[in-house]
Amino acid sequence: MAATIFERNAPSQSVLDAALASSVNRPFWLDDIGIQPVRAELRGERRADLAIVGGGYLGLWTALLAKERDPGLDVVLLDAVRVGAAASGRNGGFCEASITHGQENALKHWPEDATRLHAMGLRNLEEFEVTLARHGIDCDFERTGSLTVATEPYQIPRLHGPNYLSRDEVRAELASPTYLSGAWERDDCALVHPGKLVAGLARVVEGLGVAIHECSPVDGVSEAPDGLRVGCSQGTVVVDRVVLATNVFPALLKRYRRHTIPVYDYVLMTEPLDQSQMASLGWRNRQGVSDMANQFHYYRLTRDNRILFGGYDAVYHFGGRMRPEYEERPETFRKLASHFFTTFPQLAGVQFTHRWAGVIDTSTRFCAFFGTGLGGRVAHAAGFTGLGVGATRFAANVLLDLVQGLDTERTRLRMVRDLPMPFPPEPFTYAAVSTVRNALDRADHNEGRRGPLLRGLDALGLGFDS
Repeated sequence: MAATIFERNAPSQSVLDAALASSVNRPFWLDDIGIQPVRAELRGERRADLAIVGGGYLGLWTALLAKERDPGLDVVLLDAVRVGAAASGRNGGFCEASITHGQENALKHWPEDATRLHAMGLRNLEEFEVTLARHGIDCDFERTGSLTVATEPYQIPRLHGPNYLSRDEVRAELASPTYLSGAWERDDCALVHPGKLVAGLARVVEGLGVAIHECSPVDGVSEAPDGLRVGCSQGTVVVDRVVLATNVFPALLKRYRRHTIPVYDYVLMTEPLDQSQMASLGWRNRQGVSDMANQFHYYRLTRDNRILFGGYDAVYHFGGRMRPEYEERPETFRKLASHFFTTFPQLAGVQFTHRWAGVIDTSTRFCAFFGTGLGGRVAHAAGFTGLGVGATRFAANVLLDLVQGLDTERTRLRMVRDLPMPFPPEPFTYAAVSTVRNALDRADHNEGRRGPLLRGLDALGLGFDS
């Protein structure tokens, strides 16, 4: 198999050792916002109108939008650990307009709705920005658009279109010797600081009267004569409606548990770059960037000109296990560091301050799905597959429509009514994921040629990449 550009131009091991030596295994975003208020766990029994299980983006947006719809609604939000401690505090901060993991994925699954879904996604991103301004949430929101780059010759034809950039044009936007061409979509993406977004949403919903309880893992939702009982170890909430926003964690509605698997994604963050280093890059328009390989990288600037660099490896553990020790994976961090310096050799000597991992709730159709239970009084969403920063706001509106029994443009979408294909039981899921990863790697080393397995999955509408 042919070597990729990242293998042909890898830096020395001593460069990687020096760059990673002082990094800490913690999410930069949560470090950067400092110590946040500790909220009391739920104790005893209380009554409410709506309970939300999960304190990430999906749960927080659901709480905010519920209070905007009905300020008098009594809302309780329960989180198993701390608000934003899971994926919402660990992602790259790419707030994309697409609610379907890209237009190509929408055309594959819902061709009849693809144009409408694209418009709804753009409207959701506009409303996202307006909501931040209305509530004074400063999360370093930047409407930069996204830059997609080709790093191998076979990728170039896929970029041709109205936003195409030649080699010289794309390198004028961001100076990397790996770039052969690019495309800049100017309106489809914004960048945010994930930690500030979580903290800001939590502050706003509490100001609107939502009760947030941390360290309150929910062990079940059941019917009772006086409503639905949402049970924790030390307390209970009796409510009329429940929204489940637990994403990668096992669904409380068990019928949906095989519709997602947890996949670990890894990230590095550099120290702040100085003026000369920034000048060597260009990057005046500060776009979020991704390349076109199956095993792709994504990267972006922070407000203080650090570079977040992540992706490539996507790791699934047998049985869908999630453990703290999986967040430390030296071979992946070294691989990312190597690819970083291949991409930006002019930054030799830059150090990484943080390294971390997050768990992605992956579905077989690569975007969110929705479900209900207990007579429609419980609504569930998951499966965002790494693109939940913007899409969770759209999903929150869908969940509120569902538990309120509303017939809306959103609830009529086939995307909302259909379920993705579930993953098989073990050991078949582990074998399937491993086989597909190997096939993707072979394609990346063979000018992108997708073998029979990947072509078969494409035909079934089962998209897989890293």
